[in-house]
Amino acid sequence: MKSDAIAFGIAGVLFGLLAGWIIGSQQAAQRPPTAVPAQQAAANAPSGSAGTTRAAVLDDTQVSALKTVAERDPKNATPRVQIANLYFDAEKYDDAITWYGEALALAPNDVNVSTDLGVCYYYTNQPDKALEQFAKSLKMDPKHAKTLLNVGIVRAFGKQDLAGAQEAWQAVLKVAPDSPEGQAAKRALDSLSSAHPGASTPSGQKPGT
Repeated sequence: MKSDAIAFGIAGVLFGLLAGWIIGSQQAAQRPPTAVPAQQAAANAPSGSAGTTRAAVLDDTQVSALKTVAERDPKNATPRVQIANLYFDAEKYDDAITWYGEALALAPNDVNVSTDLGVCYYYTNQPDKALEQFAKSLKMDPKHAKTLLNVGIVRAFGKQDLAGAQEAWQAVLKVAPDSPEGQAAKRALDSLSSAHPGASTPSGQKPGT
């Protein structure tokens, strides 16, 4: 999340178009939408929110209660996911990684948890680990649009791999063109094309076609 993709000529509007997607990828399916982390407002963050949001306040009482449930039921992934979600919303990504990891060990085929874990890796400046985790998610579900969208964001902003980002976003359009993810991918491709007129998409077509 700290890579300076602006140096590669990506239009500033791209940050706004993708605001919240990297962190909201799976969270929306599990609980009400949460705020984009405050640090994403910075220009060098791929999914900035223009500084209009703040991290959620960690509810220590709720965390403690969930930890008690998790201890009593060591084979139950659900409370571990819930704890990880709370840490995630509070921008305590290292703690979220621990609990998403525990949850994934108990529910290894949960693509949502896998992708959330990958997002946390990205937020802790580990883009390679993020991409590795997303690859595992896509083995579970090759058409998982939210994972594909996040792959594009990490490629563009964490690895400065614009060709890889284009490929991932084109994949989103193929599997879910009318979804919110598809719309975000199309806008990202359009903006990328405007910023880099000479760039071509993997299919050789104009973005979004």
